[in-house]
Amino acid sequence: QRGHILFSDNATDWVQAQVPVSSDLTALAFPTANQGWAVGHEGVVLHSSDSGKTWTKQLDGQQIAAILLKQYGNPANPDDPQAQRLQQDAQLFATQGADKPLLDVWFADERTGFVTGAFNLILRTEDGGQTWTAWQDRIDNPRSMHLYGLRPAAGTLFMVAEQGLVLKLDRASQRFVKVELPYEGTLFGLLGDDRLVLVYGLRGNALRSLDGGASWSTVDTGIKEGITSGLIAENGSILLASQTGQLLRSTDRGATFSRVPLDHVAPNFALAPAANGAVALAGLGGLRVQRLQQNKQGGEL
Repeated sequence: QRGHILFSDNATDWVQAQVPVSSDLTALAFPTANQGWAVGHEGVVLHSSDSGKTWTKQLDGQQIAAILLKQYGNPANPDDPQAQRLQQDAQLFATQGADKPLLDVWFADERTGFVTGAFNLILRTEDGGQTWTAWQDRIDNPRSMHLYGLRPAAGTLFMVAEQGLVLKLDRASQRFVKVELPYEGTLFGLLGDDRLVLVYGLRGNALRSLDGGASWSTVDTGIKEGITSGLIAENGSILLASQTGQLLRSTDRGATFSRVPLDHVAPNFALAPAANGAVALAGLGGLRVQRLQQNKQGGEL
């Protein structure tokens, strides 16, 4: 909240970074050890080149509004229904104060990345965030669902959104195309590897695909609370965190999950790997580092 970013080199001592905004921040990504990006409310995009110690603003809602109006404000074919919708969306974005939040960020390397957000907001950069291009015309999202998560999986990029919307990047057409999913609830995130795609969201729901999204199976997570974050650990195990504090672990590529015993339970908004097989948890209870030991109750470091 309020633009706070904290970093640690030892997962024990935390330092507040220098951040030029007070907007709530929602996600960050580091494609390398030094280069990182963070996104948040009011369309904010921040960049760090020193491992997160200091940050500069690359983009905000007003600049995004200008990009949308430039690309979609005067369509070449004004009779085209999609062009009309994109024009209306761009004008609405600008007139409403350009305050729409960005909800996720992902970079392939130091130059190429995406940011996604509310009401079908998606932009791409190929020069490390110096310039951005809107991709609203390259996504099968006619109802302008909120785009909550974007990650690589099964050889391409997948995206999750409201009302069970899942999309994947068709590299030939450079377009995000809809993937059919047997679930209509909102999805908050996803993770994957060379074959696995695992999506998760409201009421403890998670679904799994091993064929690039062609077919899906429902995963019994054992909880009914929203799943807010996930990661694949170095040993291959999968961790999912819930909004009410549960931490789930799978050792069979997401087929089954079991609860990880925790000393302190607090709502989790994000998690990240820490040293020696531990995991850093962030949420309403602040930051804590939890050991993950098989068949033994973990404790805070």
